[in-house]
Amino acid sequence: MATWTTLRENKDFRTLYYRGKSQVHPALVTYVRKNKYGVPRVGITTGKKCGKAVQRSRCRRVIRAAFAALYPSVGGYDIVFVARPRLLTIKSTQLLPIMERQLGALGVLHHE
Repeated sequence: MATWTTLRENKDFRTLYYRGKSQVHPALVTYVRKNKYGVPRVGITTGKKCGKAVQRSRCRRVIRAAFAALYPSVGGYDIVFVARPRLLTIKSTQLLPIMERQLGALGVLHHE
């Protein structure tokens, strides 16, 4: 299983929202900023528009599963994924190309 550092501090999220680059899709918004640690740090946000607790937890699981497939080719970046209501109807295999397109456009992915 892939392991990465989790963003937990509010200031880290705010920094990404204001200073990071972003990509938008109806199911997912991605914020990215280079970090000084050399390893990816990931935060996931799901608001109440995504549903009640069970649905929000499912959204987080889907995002984690999709990111786990891309994790080996991600460098030292801080990444925040913001779930949108459309994510409720998407599986991780459907989210993977969306996430790959967003991270590729933001210059995060490096393919061996």
